Amino acid sequence: MELMDTGNKAVLEKEETWTFEQLFKTHYKGLHAYACTILKDDIMAEEMVQNVFCKLWEKSKDIQIKSSVSGYLYRAVYHESINHIRHEKVKAAHAAHTRYRMNQPGATSHAAGKVQLRELQEKIDKALMVLPEKCRTVFQLSRFEDLKYQEIADRLSISVKTVENQMGKALRILREQLVDFLPLLLIVLINL
Repeated sequence: MELMDTGNKAVLEKEETWTFEQLFKTHYKGLHAYACTILKDDIMAEEMVQNVFCKLWEKSKDIQIKSSVSGYLYRAVYHESINHIRHEKVKAAHAAHTRYRMNQPGATSHAAGKVQLRELQEKIDKALMVLPEKCRTVFQLSRFEDLKYQEIADRLSISVKTVENQMGKALRILREQLVDFLPLLLIVLINL
């Protein structure tokens, strides 16, 4: 939004805040109802809509809306909701895979090994939750769904370079988070 000949940045910011507030008030209920139809969860729908408005606020200077604002918001809520569903599916698949591996004969033959493996899994899960959302999604698609970088880029509508950067960031953060468990991880992997 541009104001003519005011030269007053505070007036411009106040006007942008008012416009954003009006946008929020006008579209929130409809967007929330739409997200509820996708997610079947009122609280998560509220969170997805809030995420969209937060991103809109943070990136308002960079976003160029070529169609209607309403269409843009509904598309953004759709993508936010679908990404959440995908993330939940990846988490569920990872948990199921972990349970399956832990129940395999010979995976860890004694109770102490199972306790260590459970502790390691909890630490890995916590480390994954420390990752920023986009970073975690890229990592999980690569490691748990075995997608190639190009496939991840296509699925998330981002560049391959962004996928590479997010994977590098994920691996660096996970290394930092799991540094105390690396010896245990090596022992568990050797015994599998």
